[in-house]
Amino acid sequence: MDCVFCEIVKGNILSEKIYEDEYVLAFKDLKPQAPVHFLVIPKKHIKNALEIKEEDKDILYNVFLSIQKIAKELDLKDGFRVVNNCGEDGGQTVLHLHFHVLGKRKLNWPPG
Repeated sequence: MDCVFCEIVKGNILSEKIYEDEYVLAFKDLKPQAPVHFLVIPKKHIKNALEIKEEDKDILYNVFLSIQKIAKELDLKDGFRVVNNCGEDGGQTVLHLHFHVLGKRKLNWPPG
């Protein structure tokens, strides 16, 4: 399996980590689209939202708890966006479930 996010989890590829626990890793996006832009990924390889299984519910719960913790730490009290791209037509470029969190600027809809 050639997964860049799995390699980041293993420590084989460096990232600017901002949070880590037993289920989740969060790190800054390499090409930020907002003053705050980070990714939150489960450490377990899950290809995308269509591949989530019942046994993954604790992982997903912890993904969103970590987003909440990080948002509070980064003072995103005015709001932020959580984005998950699923599949090629959905814009997913890395086939490992991940969530973009963007904040500290007014975000428009639709994003493009």
